[in-house]
Amino acid sequence: MPTVSLSPLPLSLPVPGLPERAAASEAADTVPLSLLDDPLEWSAFSRPLPQQPTCWESSVVFEGMHCAACALSIEDALRQVPGVVSVDVSAASHRGRIVWSDEAVKPSDWMQAARHAGYRAVPANDAFASDRRRAETRQALWRLSVAGFCMMQVMMYAWPAYVAKPGDMAPDMAQLLRWASWVLSVPVLLFSCAPFFGNALRDLRQRRISMDLPVALGMGITFVVSAIGTFEPQGIFGAEVYFDSFTMFVFFLLTGRWLELRLRDRTAGALEALMNRLPDSVERRRANGGFERVAVRRLAAGDVIRVLPGEAFPADGTILEGRTLADEALLTGESRPLTRSAGDAVIAGSHNLTAAVLVRVERTGSDTRFAQIVALMESASTSKPQLAQLADRIARPFLIFVLLAAGGAGAYWWSHDPGHALMVAVAVLIVTCPCALSLATPAAMLASAGALARRGVLVRRLQALETLATVDTVVFDKTGTLTRDAFALGEVRTRDGISREDALAMAAALAQHSLHPVSRALAAAAGQADRLRSGAWLAQTVEESAGQGLSGRLVNPAKPGVAVPARLGSARFCGVALPETDQLHACLSDAQGWVATFELREDLRPDARAAVAALLAHGVQVHLLSGDRPDAVARVARQIGISQARGGCTPQDKLALLQGLQAQGRKVAMVGDGLNDGPVLAGAHVSFAFGQAVPLAQAQSDFVVLGDRLGTVAQTFLRARRTLTVVHQNLWWAAGYNAVCVPLAVVGWLPAWLAGLGMALSSLLVVLNAMRLSGAVQALETV
Repeated sequence: MPTVSLSPLPLSLPVPGLPERAAASEAADTVPLSLLDDPLEWSAFSRPLPQQPTCWESSVVFEGMHCAACALSIEDALRQVPGVVSVDVSAASHRGRIVWSDEAVKPSDWMQAARHAGYRAVPANDAFASDRRRAETRQALWRLSVAGFCMMQVMMYAWPAYVAKPGDMAPDMAQLLRWASWVLSVPVLLFSCAPFFGNALRDLRQRRISMDLPVALGMGITFVVSAIGTFEPQGIFGAEVYFDSFTMFVFFLLTGRWLELRLRDRTAGALEALMNRLPDSVERRRANGGFERVAVRRLAAGDVIRVLPGEAFPADGTILEGRTLADEALLTGESRPLTRSAGDAVIAGSHNLTAAVLVRVERTGSDTRFAQIVALMESASTSKPQLAQLADRIARPFLIFVLLAAGGAGAYWWSHDPGHALMVAVAVLIVTCPCALSLATPAAMLASAGALARRGVLVRRLQALETLATVDTVVFDKTGTLTRDAFALGEVRTRDGISREDALAMAAALAQHSLHPVSRALAAAAGQADRLRSGAWLAQTVEESAGQGLSGRLVNPAKPGVAVPARLGSARFCGVALPETDQLHACLSDAQGWVATFELREDLRPDARAAVAALLAHGVQVHLLSGDRPDAVARVARQIGISQARGGCTPQDKLALLQGLQAQGRKVAMVGDGLNDGPVLAGAHVSFAFGQAVPLAQAQSDFVVLGDRLGTVAQTFLRARRTLTVVHQNLWWAAGYNAVCVPLAVVGWLPAWLAGLGMALSSLLVVLNAMRLSGAVQALETV
């Protein structure tokens, strides 16, 4: 295996410096795609589909895309490859999801098909993606700088012709200024306009159309008409030259694309910061005790690795030596660093913050929780909401209409003035922009999805944001959703002479020998290990009676020779007569009889009441459906402010009640733990699952909440409404811009330079408006 390979092949050497990385990136471009046909490499950018045993799902980034027509061209090219099952390419994120059969096609086949179509397919976790984006941005800035410098000089030479009165300027001087403008326009044509002409020629060879074709036609026509007017001042095009308009709209177009590129890269960088957290390589311990640096994909369960401060844990495992702080914010929703020492578990994708540790690898690759999170985010970044699909469908017909409108406008004005007629056609070609329409929906939803991911909410489908914005009813499950999977200690009643602390210490001495939720709650209330190690009470010969309780002998270290028989459990098991109550409780008794009663309540999530109140405040009905006892469900409903609650529900009952609400015309969101709520989560218009309770790959939900904060549900609902508002703003702006500017260009009231400015601003404003959803509108970083 060569040292340098395509990006899915991480280096097996320490990460080099920037110049070396740039050189390696250039070398990677020349490596044959056939290297990716090795099945050992597929896991770096693909995952097998369990429901289709011979199929793989690959996530790639396509370089060279500029508009929705580009995305459609890639999809058409890849669908023609035998063995490619499905293709989805997002014009906003430039990411693609390709499902292919390993029996009929190899990755190099469909990647080569994309390359023949004029686009380079790069695995989504490419180690050099950021380097190439940086190089692309710098090249775009160079083209913009050349266009800007030449534009200012050409405007200086054109100014006398605008202000001079007849006879003020000699003909030879006017001709000299034209020639100077032509000379300065040539580098703009050959260097700054090169991407537009290159993409247009590629489209013509492939017999397709994209946004670069009308733009290149407009640029070419303007330069040629002006050049003819310069060479033949007495000819039909000699009355006026348009080098100033040519350089101005090239400058405006490049400015818009450069700013759009920077803003898009900020979004892509934010997503990659969340998805590409694993290191390229890690130090693995050899048999002789030394360490070697190997690619992460070469790790296997049982390996011992050394993770240095500042590195991410490359796999799920257990710490063998060392003590450190770990940042698990993305994976668990816990914003504070957590202490991790010998014996503690660490998870792939979390960051080691303070000290080097030795870790025994337990799960790698797709078996890790991190891999499931990445799969969800990649799926969201390539999904297409319905509004975006509609915009994509009209992109190509719209471009054909643009060409026809330009030709018609030019033909109409030709008899009046051929030069003016061609410039009217150029204005029509330049001003029309389907890009803004195609970017309106996905740009806003991707910005929101990235912001939600940083807050611990994963979006499985972008369409879910659009649906959530219309929801008017939210249905909550109880256990594991409104409540945690644990109990909290409430009131403690003791017999005379026994303090609350002593009763808890006695109960905890017995409870530590059981995994029952009630026992764990009592041990937690007593201070768990710290109090038990203090030696207040010790339990001997403890036995557990299933469904009843614990029995044993308690010894107080102060009186080591005295052992007290004790029982902890139900009132009947402890021989205690208590009044009937619907409150869950546990009793403690000794040889003298009743010692204490511990009331237990379900551990409500601390922000449950605030989350419900926030939903109610925004006009959303809230229901509670649970399989628990009706009295327990009613008690929880009263505590958190839900007026419509029902207990004793089977999963089928929940689904029937949900369908009843939908039959009334209500848009319903379901919030559950994902364990036994699969049917009702799938049946709701939109659904949430708390990711701690269920494997993410099996969750039937549209949103996965990684932490335990219920307030994120209400926050996601409000963000969805705001997202849909921004989407509508973008769509109205894009449609209104084209509806106003196209007629102005056709009738000749819109000069070419202003058309270029309008086209640049149309896409830029859509992207800037979308970026408000992620808080990414800041001063652009220094290149």
